[in-house]
Amino acid sequence: MVQHFYVGGVLLHSYGLIVALAILLGLGVAYSLASQDKEYQNHLMDVMIYGLIGAIIGARLWHVIFYNWDYYSDNFLQVVMIWKGGLSIQGGLVGAAIAGILYSKAKRINFWRLADIAAPGLIFGQAIGRIACFLNGDAFGSPTGSDFGLVYPPGTSAYATFGNQPLWPAEIWEGQINIVIFAVVLMVSRWEKVPQGIVFLSYISLYSLNRFALEFLRGDGSKYLFDLSSGQWTSLFIIAISVIVGFIIVRRSKKSL
Repeated sequence: MVQHFYVGGVLLHSYGLIVALAILLGLGVAYSLASQDKEYQNHLMDVMIYGLIGAIIGARLWHVIFYNWDYYSDNFLQVVMIWKGGLSIQGGLVGAAIAGILYSKAKRINFWRLADIAAPGLIFGQAIGRIACFLNGDAFGSPTGSDFGLVYPPGTSAYATFGNQPLWPAEIWEGQINIVIFAVVLMVSRWEKVPQGIVFLSYISLYSLNRFALEFLRGDGSKYLFDLSSGQWTSLFIIAISVIVGFIIVRRSKKSL
């Protein structure tokens, strides 16, 4: 498991490198799929910049507040050290969505249309991004209680928490299922007469369902009401909102026919 390496005397962190690759590949997927919609394709690069800023802020704050507040409250200066890991995908999605909404309002374009175009690229980028979590030893699973599982090396958060116990490969499975979700979202985006917003809502609903299920195998984070984690409560909230908004969108679409 390589967390960092040198290229020409320059120290590179695997986490940052994979995250950068995930962003570039996700953008490439979105840009390619938007080839028939030049107007919104031209907005992708700009909205990616603002969305990335919003995603980093949201992802870091989410991780700090909901996953590791006890640690960061005593080590507040480390809040800005994102290169050491500790970014919540769910917080990143919230931050990116807020940035996308603000961008759409400023440019007077349809947010749902932009979100639908970006959705396949977003879930593809998330799938690649989970490799970064694996290499960094975070977003790790709980002990399997058997010889099966991932054993993380010293220096990772997983090892500091569980030592050399085999852990469920939660982050690996999440990345693999995200590829399946990417295929489903891609198919939905190709359906005829799909109301604007349904592709994006399908993406965040399926991802949230994936996250909710795999949280039962996670070994990081804290439990809250009904012994559910912050990731699970966030997933339930997103699913509920997506279903309600999706129902409204479909109903309005039928009335306009």
